[in-house]
Amino acid sequence: MAIVIPDGYACRSCGSTSLSPVVSLGAQPLANALVTREELDRGPPVYPLDVVFCEDCSLAQITVTVPPEELFREYLYFSSYSTSLLDHAAKLAARLVEERGLDGNSLVVEIASNDGYLLRNYAEAGVRVLGIEPARNIAKVAVEEHGVATICEFFSTELAAQLAARGEQADLLHAHNVLAHVADLNGFVAGIATVLKPDGIAVLEFPYVRDMIDKCEFDTIYHEHLCYFSLSALVSLFERHGLTIANVESIPIHGGSLRIFAGISAGCSRGQAVESLLAQERACGLDALPYYSDFARRVEAVREALCARVAEIRAAGQRVAAYGAAAKCTVLLNYCGIGADQIDYVVDANPHKVGRYVPGAGLRVEPIGKLLEDQPDYTLLLVWNIAKEVLIQQAEYVRRGGRFIRVIPQIELL
Repeated sequence: MAIVIPDGYACRSCGSTSLSPVVSLGAQPLANALVTREELDRGPPVYPLDVVFCEDCSLAQITVTVPPEELFREYLYFSSYSTSLLDHAAKLAARLVEERGLDGNSLVVEIASNDGYLLRNYAEAGVRVLGIEPARNIAKVAVEEHGVATICEFFSTELAAQLAARGEQADLLHAHNVLAHVADLNGFVAGIATVLKPDGIAVLEFPYVRDMIDKCEFDTIYHEHLCYFSLSALVSLFERHGLTIANVESIPIHGGSLRIFAGISAGCSRGQAVESLLAQERACGLDALPYYSDFARRVEAVREALCARVAEIRAAGQRVAAYGAAAKCTVLLNYCGIGADQIDYVVDANPHKVGRYVPGAGLRVEPIGKLLEDQPDYTLLLVWNIAKEVLIQQAEYVRRGGRFIRVIPQIELL
């Protein structure tokens, strides 16, 4: 599919117009916007989903910005429904309470705090917390069910200035899996610099573009994810706003992510891990276009293999379901042209999704108990990032003869 870069489009980070095509996933509906039966019949809106590469600052990014009010004010992704993510959050909070010496006089702020899944660990340790979460339904759960003080708003330079003006600057700031969602990257990072105490630290996590390219994780490309970061692309962005990335860690969550630790540049310097990873990125060419040139061909190969496998199963008179009505599900099925005529339904652990439909593909979302009730022959494991969790949870389905098919990075039976 040809990529047409919109007139006037410039890099989201550095403003350059030296942009080159990487891959097109065609016109796609909003990945997390599960729809009602009536909305499905009307046909959800679709937008181009094209990735380009900035040859000046090495940032991979999509070319269309859907208004954040449309994407995030009502949201169906609740972090607390993933036991893997809950464990990840608890371990990180315990570590940072000890390393940073946090106590009742400290303030931990989280941008895009979801339902309080991370901050409640700090609150239980006696640390003051403040969440910033734009989704009204999710912020309500954070406050009413988890007791996490939450501002229901988008983070911005204006909000950061308001917090700083009333003395609510952060000893520790978290921003997990949100930086990629931000249209105004420069304003967002400037806001972090404003809301941090002079000796505060910001901890950000985000999927690593190297894992996305190397493992062919194209289903992590969707309209909420405006950017796909390397460390090289982030260093210049942060330094532009008086922040220095002091440390970086590779973590396995979400198919391969980076965790960075950044502080105000006046009191912060790059550590060895940062210098080492930057050197690795230069050595493998991650900061240059040729690294990305084969991605589109490999993405097409996955589509062809999956379509052939599903057709083979159906031709044998066997049935196929899917596990995980996540954004990955919407992207993969729409790109591959696979819908309700080939797959019976998709199951999901999140009760807020049950009864809705995957936009474009038209699969109804059922509770996870449906797999045992119905026992389909095969189930596409579309949330491959939590494969271990799912296989443990669905051990009885497998014992009865059900088979999971992992799609990314290649078609394989689990």
